[in-house]
Amino acid sequence: MKKTLISVFVLSLSVTAPQFVLAQEDAQSEKGHEHAAASADHQENAGQEGKHEGEREPEGDDGHGHAQEEETNDGHEETTAASVNVKQKEIAGIEVGTLESRQIDYEVYAPGELLTNGYTSYHVSPRVASVVLNRHVELGEHVTKGQPLVTLFSETVAQAQADYRKAYPEWERISGLGRSVVGDQRFNTAKANIEASKATLFAYGLDADDIAALKASGVGSLGEYTLRARVDGAVLTDRFEQGQRVEAGQPLITLADESKLWVEAHLPASSDIVLAQGSEAEVKAAGRVATATVSQEAHTIDPVTRTRVVRLELDNPEDRFHPGMFADVYFRFQTREPVLAVPESALMRGADGDWTVYVEGSEGKYEPVEVELGRSIGGLREVSGLTPGKRVVFEGAFFVASEIAKGGFDPHNH
Repeated sequence: MKKTLISVFVLSLSVTAPQFVLAQEDAQSEKGHEHAAASADHQENAGQEGKHEGEREPEGDDGHGHAQEEETNDGHEETTAASVNVKQKEIAGIEVGTLESRQIDYEVYAPGELLTNGYTSYHVSPRVASVVLNRHVELGEHVTKGQPLVTLFSETVAQAQADYRKAYPEWERISGLGRSVVGDQRFNTAKANIEASKATLFAYGLDADDIAALKASGVGSLGEYTLRARVDGAVLTDRFEQGQRVEAGQPLITLADESKLWVEAHLPASSDIVLAQGSEAEVKAAGRVATATVSQEAHTIDPVTRTRVVRLELDNPEDRFHPGMFADVYFRFQTREPVLAVPESALMRGADGDWTVYVEGSEGKYEPVEVELGRSIGGLREVSGLTPGKRVVFEGAFFVASEIAKGGFDPHNH
């Protein structure tokens, strides 16, 4: 029974399968005819539309509904000029100037710093180890020559004062008797002792008045001495406190005559400008402007800043400037002969990488012209490849270059 049923089922499949395959083939054939017919209709309509459009388009149609434009040898469109209307020119800040061959006045900038005049300033310091007893001036105070600054105590000075006190009476007595009475040897010994004692006291910072006071009886305590101002000036530093022990040579007070200051300007090490002694420069500091003169030019490069240092002298009679201020220094020059130069802002790189300026042919029409660059003259650059009289874009060259680049862009990537 099972074998009979299986045989009937297999027989049914063998009869039905070919019919199913034939039905599928008929359906696909029908769809294929319909698709072919639709394609034919579409091609016919497209041909008619293309024909009608072809009648309306000018000659040179590229088959995409766009008129063909002038192309270069390699098949790419090239635009070599830009047109800018008045509104665009105003928004972009385009400025055009006439190129002229002329002698150019220009400036070279250098950062600088105001310093005390090292030739007129004075450092007050003890010559021997001492202890500070009293100060007599304050920071910023203006002092005059001979004014007391600080009183110190030193055991070394005390011994020198004692030696002078012993030598002075002996010398006074022998000098009164005369060389003929006491003899040459005794006379010369007494004289040498008093001179050595006096020289030692001078070396320790005492002046003639201090030494004269030692001759009188009842003088104050030995070892005390006062340092006085050796120049007129202002107290710029006072690095000490009362009661402090200071070593020999340690600076206590710095005095400076601010009526004439130094300005140190730092130029690049590669700078080759020549600055003659006495040439002038403009100095700007703290919102004030003054003129300084070159006094010295360093012949070595600063090992710290790696710059070329130029020293200038600045007259400061009204005490408007002070040491420690930063300054902007501008050196003024003029070219020896006429040159053609354009602002740095007028220069752009062309498509091939060469330097280019944009020349105005007519109002609002600009064309690129390649130039060769020369020396840098302040904010200008010497150029060759142009003739005087050309109208050149001095400001806004980037906008003109963008317009030219935009004009040469093909949106269809042809």
